[in-house]
Amino acid sequence: MSFDIKTRVRELEAELIALRRDFHMHPELGMKEHRTAGIVEAYLKDLGLETSRMCGTGVIGLLKGGQPGKTLMMRADMDALPIEEATGLEFASKTPGVMHACGHDGHTSMMMIAARILSENKETLKGDIKFVFQPNEENGCALDMVQEGVMQNPTVDAVVGTHLMTGLPIGSISADDGPVMAEANVFRLTLHGLGGHTAVPEDAVDPILAAAGVIQQLQAIQTRELSPHKAVALVFGSIHAGTAANIIPDKVELQGTLRCLFNSRDEPGETLLDRFERIVSGICAAHRVQYELEWTFHDPAVVNDPTISAVVRGAATDVIAGTDHKIVPYVTMIGEDFCRFSQEVPGTFFFVGVANADKKTDYPHHHPSFDIDEDGLAIGVEMHVTSAVHYLNGRLQNTPAE
Repeated sequence: MSFDIKTRVRELEAELIALRRDFHMHPELGMKEHRTAGIVEAYLKDLGLETSRMCGTGVIGLLKGGQPGKTLMMRADMDALPIEEATGLEFASKTPGVMHACGHDGHTSMMMIAARILSENKETLKGDIKFVFQPNEENGCALDMVQEGVMQNPTVDAVVGTHLMTGLPIGSISADDGPVMAEANVFRLTLHGLGGHTAVPEDAVDPILAAAGVIQQLQAIQTRELSPHKAVALVFGSIHAGTAANIIPDKVELQGTLRCLFNSRDEPGETLLDRFERIVSGICAAHRVQYELEWTFHDPAVVNDPTISAVVRGAATDVIAGTDHKIVPYVTMIGEDFCRFSQEVPGTFFFVGVANADKKTDYPHHHPSFDIDEDGLAIGVEMHVTSAVHYLNGRLQNTPAE
């Protein structure tokens, strides 16, 4: 099998960018991606794919190859973020307080064009491809899709996904083995004391003092309780207490995230979350404070399968051939609910760099000025198509058209 992927991607690049800019102008929050889902669904139907809906705004397109084989699932996310855009782009968000600040507009458009190219060559494919356009990635909808049966009908054998990253230079590609994105745990911790006047603190039980001890001492998990080789990040992002300078409040509410590059809940003995609560409990007891601890969100680490990663790196080798781009290592403490899919079947989540200081596309994700170098979109499409062909058919002989 051979067809000229590079040339076809170049031919469709204007359409690719137009799709991305349209989605960027019309961002939709998780579970509200009605316009986006409608465009995606109509596009896939026009390609002749079998389509279905899941989790309301989730869209699935099934491409049946011309020859029997395995089923590869490819996933793109569609949701935007509750952020007021500050890019100044001509195609900036038209929805106040909502913007694509994480690249999902690019992910959606890349996989649409990849679906088009692969559908044009479906008779040569040895197996099927399930294109999954997922809603609400920012709040963990992947688990809902798994529970609704996204991995069945037909049964998925492997899964691949990608993320455009402003933490990587434009054109660089990463598909490491093992953990590449963090387990993410979100907590809400409420400390209950006894309110009173700051002039007579002995008559009160001060939860703020206890909170200070909790914040400081919990950092010892990383520095004293775990090997330095185990990456952990514990950050408090919200603290609320009190109403006036001369009043000791009766409670403090703290929220934050506990991240690690391993699946802590599978660890033998005292887990990371157990250690967290042990320290909280001890400090609160010392300060005569009661506590409530709630873990409000959990996603496991994204752990890439070595076999699928080797396929993706092989595709990357073809994609960057003849360019200055490189395959690079990359690991991040950001979480990703793609983990829910790759826990079910072997999978790999790869990264495509889109940072370019000259184009001001090096702002971090979730920043009001976040943008991507659109040259990375074509690379992402080529990675999707080449990875799919490599997985289903073996290494592609990508012969340029005459």
